[in-house]
Amino acid sequence: MWPSRRASRARGVPSLVARRAVALVALGSLPLVALAAPIAAPRAWTAPAPPAGPAATAPATSSEPVLLAFGDSLTAGLGVPPEDSYPGQLAARLRAAGYHYRVVNGGISGDTSAGGLRRVDWALRARPAIVIVALGANDGLRGQDVAAMRANLERIVERFQAAGARVLLAGMRLPVNYGDAYGDAFRGVYPVVARARRVPLVPFLLEGVGGRPALNQPDGIHPTAEGYRRVVDHLWPHLLPLLAK
Repeated sequence: MWPSRRASRARGVPSLVARRAVALVALGSLPLVALAAPIAAPRAWTAPAPPAGPAATAPATSSEPVLLAFGDSLTAGLGVPPEDSYPGQLAARLRAAGYHYRVVNGGISGDTSAGGLRRVDWALRARPAIVIVALGANDGLRGQDVAAMRANLERIVERFQAAGARVLLAGMRLPVNYGDAYGDAFRGVYPVVARARRVPLVPFLLEGVGGRPALNQPDGIHPTAEGYRRVVDHLWPHLLPLLAK
């Protein structure tokens, strides 16, 4: 059970060690789960990117524009086969609806907004026409500065826009044990970035999925295949205005 908001206000934001012990990536109204080990640091992107670039989730033709899903483990689909991740299921939805896009999964488990910014050049190798940016959950887990997170997200969106891509921004939320002040500031970053860069916003990527055991894997963090199907259902109306047949 989440602590009461009154109790959270009284305690303030817990220490980083305590937050790592109880907080989850998949946020919102999720239950608190004790983790056996500290959360792994995000993969560094100072070395050259892999030659193959981001992983495609659908067969490509030379004429198909690219839709890039750019995020962390919730995008990568940790714990499910590639076809059951949200990018994999989105590729199938697009084909069924008559949209001809090559969907590329640019999700990296453990990534933060700073890590995402460092690998934009790598992601641009795919030459995306559309990018879904879903980052920041791991920034929140680590209690990182929300102003820095906002600056990173704005720069990520700006870089993709400068390359000619249309961007959809997906937000995240934190559990109440992070305290009202930090949680509200974190949640408020996404609409600020969306307004500043004039991009559409999905307020919460895991709406209707986070906190529902039947839709999440045993870790209570990452959705099941059915959970990811509902993520695609939630994204779909926000994505449609960006698509072209």
